[in-house]
Amino acid sequence: MTAQTILTGGDIAKVTAEKKTSAFKSIFIVASGNFLEMFDFMVFGYYATYISKAFFPTGSEFASLLLTLMTFGAGFLMRPVGALVLGAYVDHHGRRKGLLLVLGLMALGTLAIAITPTYEQIGLAAPLIILAGRLVQGLSAGVEVGGVSVYLNEIAPPHRKGFFTSWQSASQQAAVVFAALIGLIVSTSLSPETMQAWGWRIPFIIGCVMIPFLFIIRRHVEETEAFLNRKEHPQIGQIMRIIGNNWGIVLQGALMAVMTTVFFYMITAYTPTFGSKVLNLGAGDALFVTACVGLTNFIMLPVMGALSDKVGRRPLLITATVLGAVLAYPLMSWLVSDPSFGKLLAVELLLAAIYATYNGAFIVYLTEIIPGHVRTVGFSLAYSMATAIFGGFTPAISTALIGVTGDKAIPGAWCAAAAVISLLALLIGSRINRRAEDQA
Repeated sequence: MTAQTILTGGDIAKVTAEKKTSAFKSIFIVASGNFLEMFDFMVFGYYATYISKAFFPTGSEFASLLLTLMTFGAGFLMRPVGALVLGAYVDHHGRRKGLLLVLGLMALGTLAIAITPTYEQIGLAAPLIILAGRLVQGLSAGVEVGGVSVYLNEIAPPHRKGFFTSWQSASQQAAVVFAALIGLIVSTSLSPETMQAWGWRIPFIIGCVMIPFLFIIRRHVEETEAFLNRKEHPQIGQIMRIIGNNWGIVLQGALMAVMTTVFFYMITAYTPTFGSKVLNLGAGDALFVTACVGLTNFIMLPVMGALSDKVGRRPLLITATVLGAVLAYPLMSWLVSDPSFGKLLAVELLLAAIYATYNGAFIVYLTEIIPGHVRTVGFSLAYSMATAIFGGFTPAISTALIGVTGDKAIPGAWCAAAAVISLLALLIGSRINRRAEDQA
């Protein structure tokens, strides 16, 4: 006779509570490194003006700033390389090992930027070291977003994958808020001369101080059951062939990622420079607006991820892309016609709401259309290509477009174009996928 365990209502409630606690603990652990990655990227964007004078002196403020923003964007060129090499490593060796490796690479890039002497002190070696640090950061970031997104997707219950996966982006928004608040405190506490001399390094040093704690936290990441239950873990050569056979899905994912990457770097990394240098508002005002943007996204992203679990991914994706295409340029035109703190805050929050609606559905959508056994490398490659070609260079492209056209609102047109590209990729890609399924 087999003994049966009878669970009371209290026992069931206790087990449910323990599962919820374990799930949120896993989200926190795996998202911690993602926080550092975005913190470092945001700090570089926020202090682009100071970095340009320290490492890229040209005699022209515009040229120095553009070189700095191009260096910021150069890190994104390494993302596809990181997606392929490190993504294949994660798909073969496991999510846990891969996430620890990318955190280590990220730490090296952060340390290099924090301690490098200026151009005046060591000459041409200074900007070259900064560029190398950005490239190493880009290499690790190429798989960080994909690795975290796939991990969260694989530990999520079937009916809550949108909510769980959205915390990848939400952790980035926490970093945006943290970086902006530190920037606000530092910039208001120190004189402009002190900021230029060494004050801009403080946030990077804070990032370095966080690294040991993040390593301790991420060491507790457990391997996902989905990976452990997989009978085969393909080698790098096999992974490349599988990706080649599914290039259409990867391309669709990359084009759909254009909107989310362009909007993200527009409303976060570029806002302090745009607010202070283009609109001539106070640097503190622009950083405060950026913090508000990050906080808004932090709240909205999980909400939109959960909503996508209820109503589906496509309705949110279509709504957000249409709104982005129609509203981005008019909003920017209204802002630059008579710049003010209130207008900047209103426009950035509206663009943030559009971004959060799209991203909350897109990240989980991309994890779902990529084949499971190459999910990390496929996701990372699609996302990193969009970031490398479009999103990461958004601050530099926006600066260059303003310089060429004289239209301060032109960054809005860049956002609108990104929305149109992603909308077409969604509609055309979905139709092609349905045809392939019908023929199968």
